[in-house]
Order: sequence, then C-alpha cells, then structure tokens
Amino acid sequence: MKLGVNVPNFGPGADPGRLRDWAQTVEGLGYDRLLVSDHVAVTPDVAAQYPAPFYEPFTTLSWLAGFTSIGLGTTVLIAPYRHPLLVARMAANLNSLSGGRLVLGIGVGWARQEFEALGVDFSRRGKLTDELIREVRAAWSNESDYRAGDIPIWVGGGSDAGLRRAVRLGDAWHPLRQRVDWMRAGLDRLKELAVEEGRPVPGFAPRIVLRLTVEPLPEGERVTGEGSLEQVLGDLEELRQLGATEVVLDPFGGDPAETERPQNAWKDLATVAASLDGVEQQ
Repeated sequence: MKLGVNVPNFGPGADPGRLRDWAQTVEGLGYDRLLVSDHVAVTPDVAAQYPAPFYEPFTTLSWLAGFTSIGLGTTVLIAPYRHPLLVARMAANLNSLSGGRLVLGIGVGWARQEFEALGVDFSRRGKLTDELIREVRAAWSNESDYRAGDIPIWVGGGSDAGLRRAVRLGDAWHPLRQRVDWMRAGLDRLKELAVEEGRPVPGFAPRIVLRLTVEPLPEGERVTGEGSLEQVLGDLEELRQLGATEVVLDPFGGDPAETERPQNAWKDLATVAASLDGVEQQ
C-alpha cells in the first residue's frame, strides 16, 4: 500500500519556498506521492476554510514536479470549474512533462459562492462532473494529440450518486477524511453498485486525517488517522485489509495559521514514516 501526503497549497504560510520545502520534505521522508487541493475563486465560503493565497493545482504541481521524483496528484480537482478539454490538456501535459507521475482526483465541489463567481450552475455539478470525466477520457483516447499516457482518475464523494460515479467512471474511489466504519459501509455499497452496473469494483484510495496525540482518543470520538501513533498505524493496517492501494495523509487540522508552522505536520509525518519503516524491517 502506497502513502501520499496532501500538501497545503493555500493559507498565509503558502509561498513558493514553503511549497518547495513541503514537496522535498514529503519525498525525503519516503512518501510515494504529493497531492494538492483545488479552488479557483477564493470567495467568502472558501476563504473561511482555505484563505488566500490559493495556488492553482496544475500550476503548482507542474512547478513542484521539477523539484521531486515522486508521484503527483489532485485531491480533488473540482470538475465543474474548468472546460473538459482544458482539463484533458493540462493533465496530459503535466503527466508527460513529469514522466507519467500524475493521478487526477476529481470531485463535484461544495462552495456555492465560488460556483456563482465562476458562472457555473451549482445544481448541475454532479451532471457536469460526469460529463467532464467522460469527455476527458475521450480526449485522452486521441493519443497522437494529447499523449496522456495512463492517468488514473480517482473519484471523490460519498453519496450514492458519488459511489455510482466511481463505479461507472473512476479507477478508484477516493473518500475524504471519514471514519473507517463509514468507509467500510461505502465499500460494501460500491460492490453492490458494481454488480448493478455490470462493472468491476474500482480501487480504493482514501484520504484521511493525520493528527497524532500523546494519549489515545476514544474510538467513538475520532476519525481515521487521528489519535495515538498506535491508533493511526492500526487505521492504516485496517485500510490495507479493506483493499486500499494508496492512502493520502492530510495533516491540515483546519487552522490557517498552521500553514505558517509546517514543522508540526512534518514531525507527525516523520513519526509515521519511521514507524512504518520499522514495521517493514521486522
């Protein structure tokens, strides 16, 4: 099972130097992939959680690709914000320029004010996401033009519509920051939908929180990836047993000021990496 890290490409601490430091730290600790998030217009609903500056994901990943050799990805690109042919072109170019390192995580989005600012109908975001994935794949099939290579598409979302989208159009289901029991139930439903659709069950590549605590947290009060080191390692093992091929660790706790002191997140990432390395050597 591979491990990636969601790098905060936003907030008061985000600047080119710090993004480069994040990328090189993630690679230096032995993680397999670095991923970034997506917002285009930092409207008030976005800024409340992810304040400016917000570095656009394709631009950011293209730049960071030159400082690293590990995998790259989006978690998640908000599908309705861009024309499908633009997404197809940018993703194909980034994948080609980076030597085939890209995973394209895609979601429907949630920030209503941002949709309004971009002139996109919020009520059609699910349909627009389906259309984008289909059109991107169709564009990539024209290899002589796009030269996309093999770019996996991870589909976010936990609703029945999101799970069905993952079955119909995705290479993997990519749930974000949920409890293990919730994901287990989602995987069961994913299998049911795959039977209904007559399609194979997609892969499983969740993004989870990473927040280490000195003392264990009550099981009923924590999400996956939160708690003592033993609890977090147990979560990773459980996800592996559930069939996860890749897990993305998200060390951002919700306070924008964290982006100015990334050393705390780096310490947690280093602790997990060292512990996993010790387990593999036993």
